[in-house]
Amino acid sequence: MVFGICHGLGPNGLLYSQQSAAVRETHIDVGGAELYAREVGKGPPIIVLHGGPDFDQSYLLPEMDRLSDLYHLIYYDQRGRGKSANNVRPEDVTLASDIADLEKVRQYFHLVYLTLLGHSWGTVIALEYALKYPQRVSHLILMNPGPTSRDDYIELRKDWLEKRPEAMAQRKAIAETAAYKEGDPEAVTAYYRIHFKPAFARTENYEKLIARMHADFTKEGVLKARAVEDRLMQDTWAKPDFDLLPQLKTVKIPTLVLSGDHEFIPASSAEHIAQAIPNSQLTVLKDCGHFTFIECPIPVHEAIDSFVAGTSPARHK
Repeated sequence: MVFGICHGLGPNGLLYSQQSAAVRETHIDVGGAELYAREVGKGPPIIVLHGGPDFDQSYLLPEMDRLSDLYHLIYYDQRGRGKSANNVRPEDVTLASDIADLEKVRQYFHLVYLTLLGHSWGTVIALEYALKYPQRVSHLILMNPGPTSRDDYIELRKDWLEKRPEAMAQRKAIAETAAYKEGDPEAVTAYYRIHFKPAFARTENYEKLIARMHADFTKEGVLKARAVEDRLMQDTWAKPDFDLLPQLKTVKIPTLVLSGDHEFIPASSAEHIAQAIPNSQLTVLKDCGHFTFIECPIPVHEAIDSFVAGTSPARHK
């Protein structure tokens, strides 16, 4: 997908009309898989980590490309998902392989230092990578972060059951149908239509995401990505001792935690990350849900610009 002409308010509140920058696509051999990567823009490099863990980068576009006016954006589909699914066995995908893949992406683009921007599940990958390779990361941008501990994940499930019991029951009913189990795109879309409805402040943006996801679903892709998600769940949120928060107290990387006041993940998840990382700031955007880049693209751009301009890149020995 190529971002077309964009009309709107720029980071400084000025009206602009921007032709899309050239999009460059490639495949990166990471051993056992080829990762589809997409880059656009010039400037300081930002590797963008999509959420899921069963999604790919397509749901981030075209809105995230707004940042390409000032930054060199590098997206890639994580192993076993999207256009990085060919010849991948779900049982071979682990949290460790995802971190190793990210390091190989960095090496492929010859980046000495980089900013990591993770959305939702992508924030877990960003933080795990930063803990392992702190010397490589200049800034962390954690957008609508997923839980970083087993306790926060349990709190999320409890919150959903208490606030949306009817929706949870409807979602469970769909998940038990043969069509959903077989990866039928219509059934999967119906499932996510219920799942993501409370994740938005405005209906039109919700409908935009659902249409985008539906267009991207295929039976084969859904089943493989779902199996990958199950594997990664076992490495993270399903583990009784999963907890990144104590380790995050050692992170010296400037960090922006970006969330919305209509987030469907409990606010405590983002707050716990911001409290744990010493050099971090928490920004909560008004009238935004879990997909801040769709609902509030201009405030997101402004928050990132202000953060990058106002912080000194981390340098670690």
